[in-house]
Amino acid sequence: MKVTYRWLKDFVEIKISPQALAEKLTMAGLEVVALEKSGDDFVFEIEITSNRPDWLSVYGVAREVSAVTGAKLKTKSQSRLIKSYPQEKINIIIEDKKDCSFYAAKIMRNIKVGPAPGWLAGRLESVGCRSVNNVVDVTNYVLFELGHPLHAFDLDRLILRPGKTNVFAPEIAVRRAKPDEELVTIDGIKRSLDKDILIIAAKSGDSAFRPVALAGIMGGKDTEVTFDTKNILLEAAVFNPVLVRSGRQRLGLQSEAAYRFERGVALSGANQASLRSAALIKEYAGGDIAAAKNSGSDKSSVKKIDLDILAVENTLGRRITLAKCKMILSSLGFLVKNKSKNILEVTAGSWRRDIAAAIDLIEEIARIYGFENIPQTLAKSAPQVIVDRSRGLVLTTKEILLGLGLNEAITYSLIDREALRKFGAQEEPVAILNPLSQEQEVLTSTILAGLLRCVAHNLNQKQGNISFFEVGKRFIQAKSAPQEELVLGIALCGEKTLFLNQGVVKDELGALHLKGILETLFSRLGVKQAGFVWGKQREGEIGIQVEQEDIGSLFSLPGSVLEAFEIKNKKVVLAQVSLARLFARTQAEKKFIPAPKYPEIIRDISFIAKDDFQVNALLYAVNSVGLPLRSARIVDYYRGKQVPQGSRALTLSCVYRLDERTLTEEEVAPLHARAVKLVTDDFGLKLR
Repeated sequence: MKVTYRWLKDFVEIKISPQALAEKLTMAGLEVVALEKSGDDFVFEIEITSNRPDWLSVYGVAREVSAVTGAKLKTKSQSRLIKSYPQEKINIIIEDKKDCSFYAAKIMRNIKVGPAPGWLAGRLESVGCRSVNNVVDVTNYVLFELGHPLHAFDLDRLILRPGKTNVFAPEIAVRRAKPDEELVTIDGIKRSLDKDILIIAAKSGDSAFRPVALAGIMGGKDTEVTFDTKNILLEAAVFNPVLVRSGRQRLGLQSEAAYRFERGVALSGANQASLRSAALIKEYAGGDIAAAKNSGSDKSSVKKIDLDILAVENTLGRRITLAKCKMILSSLGFLVKNKSKNILEVTAGSWRRDIAAAIDLIEEIARIYGFENIPQTLAKSAPQVIVDRSRGLVLTTKEILLGLGLNEAITYSLIDREALRKFGAQEEPVAILNPLSQEQEVLTSTILAGLLRCVAHNLNQKQGNISFFEVGKRFIQAKSAPQEELVLGIALCGEKTLFLNQGVVKDELGALHLKGILETLFSRLGVKQAGFVWGKQREGEIGIQVEQEDIGSLFSLPGSVLEAFEIKNKKVVLAQVSLARLFARTQAEKKFIPAPKYPEIIRDISFIAKDDFQVNALLYAVNSVGLPLRSARIVDYYRGKQVPQGSRALTLSCVYRLDERTLTEEEVAPLHARAVKLVTDDFGLKLR
């Protein structure tokens, strides 16, 4: 879109330089991509966004100039013509009001077509439009001035009755073209038409309707205004933007009229443009209006939007007064009324089809107020800091297990019921309402079933050493709602090959390997008093405890389960640990502790216990007697002739020490006696 500095000054008194005006327009969203001097004038080339067809006119840009400079906008050129015309008639037929909502036609007779005035031709040429003659130049001038396209037909060639007045009433039809119709446009090219192209057709008397123009795109060669033209029919209309765009694209055409119609013109602008053109033609080409006819409605629905000033402040982060907002919107052509203390009622004109909600009005205020005047600050908020330790601990857990030589596996949370049944899962799974397949019908109640499938797959791939872990969620059906739990699963199977001086040793992976992995993990996570309890829930299962709370289990799978998963002649050990319970007792912070300066005193307690005795509870009790006891752990295990059948001999080593001085026997003896009493009296064990 091109517009000149002096042309803008016809509508608004500009007191700043063209360069300063170009800067202001660009900052307001009308990007001036070029500014060139042309004689005693300046030409602005403006990049217009597709949602702002109201800027495709000198008057539309002048409205923006008025808003950004504060200068008063002059009223659009009004053209008052006599309303009582001679009794000539025009018949207008619009086949579909969706294709053409409004059509205005005027007949002007006895005009004299010639060159356009120098000032008019100069303005058109400055914006890239060549001068043709005074009539065509007027229609083009009004197109650029008001943004509404017009077209002038040679009336005598239109009705095929040269010079005949009041013989036949011209008939104009706005309709879709027929498949067999053709039209030679003013560029001299014959174009084949079809039903998706909107045309203007004309007839006179009993003659048939024939195409005379491509509606909103280009006129026909046969009816163009030439220097021989004496009478004209002046057209102003509102056509469907989609039809104009599709028709132009199908025919490979482009025109200033189509450029505006396909973006949407204002309904109220057609009649204004028609009156303005008729007045200028009368002034520069003479003639009189012999007939005028409008068809359809040029009234558009009124859009009223409530604008809360507090919403403006919340959106822009800057307080702009109600009076300032009202002034800005009024300068842009909106009708603004005070509705309440903080609310404005804003009515958008028909030329602002892009305004649909309050946020659009806020954008308009921001543009004119100046984005550069809105501070770059962070939005006010009251941040809520939520510390999620589990994420970091999960990463730490994975790093520890990877360092121990395990590989991470990732399995699906969705699984089939049959796999859980074959695995022996006890919990009722959470069913999916609309499963994609039978293999994904429930949420898994144990991630070990998926890990076992990974083991089977890797065994089929001839892998001899399988050490997998997975951190994932298991889902449990509860009474109120399904519950999910973050767990750690570990699966070991196969053999570990050790290269020793004596040769190669095959070490079969089993429960002790898995127990060692878990003990290392607990130690590095800073978990105190972790232990293992034999047969906690079922035979062959080892319970995992921290501070005597169950957090998981370790077990070997029976042959029947392994066969169900097509694992033969192999031993698989698994463990599942609740990470929520584990992390609750994790002390991830590392603290340097210097080597002891003073010696420690070690006292042992040897006792006989039944094979089913749970040592973990005893260790927890002894370690809880307090300082100066530092640790108590089992250091010896014996089963032989001196030990009764079904029992075992164990040695509990107690370490006593103070950091600030050397302990005396008198300080150790009472505490050690308490530990011995726990072993004999509280747990009923026999000393050796």
